[in-house]
Amino acid sequence: MNIIALQPAYWPDVRKIYLEGIATGQATFQTEAPEWEDWNKSHLADLRFIAITDAGKVAGWVALSPVSNRCVYAGVAEVSIYVSETFRGQKVGQALLQHLIIESEKANLWTLQAGIFPENEASVKLHEKLGFRIIGYRERVAKQYGVWRDVYILEKRSNSVGID
Repeated sequence: MNIIALQPAYWPDVRKIYLEGIATGQATFQTEAPEWEDWNKSHLADLRFIAITDAGKVAGWVALSPVSNRCVYAGVAEVSIYVSETFRGQKVGQALLQHLIIESEKANLWTLQAGIFPENEASVKLHEKLGFRIIGYRERVAKQYGVWRDVYILEKRSNSVGID
């Protein structure tokens, strides 16, 4: 398994994995995957990666989105991470998130945050394992299929960037 930059050519596979996540009802409030152009505009160009097998199968993806256009938050980004149904439980998410953390610090980001449904225990545990902590939750923040949902807010503060 290799972690490489997410290029437009991989979008069909990335989109399929995104749709698998949507289908679980535990990954996002989104009900459909966007088109490449919209997704591309909303994610940081140099901080998006895929896990790809030796056979060329995309096993998962991870990307960062800016949390604000205000300059004081230039070092803060939100994590999106999705693993293909076929590869769940095989540490693909861990490899992707570890890689993203390293690359985000190289890009001078000092805080990564994630919004995760409390019921998505695997994602919460993955993030906690890699140094994220639950800093709070948004209670009944939005409806999904007619049901109000809470969202945990997790954060990882860099130990090497923004420490001055």
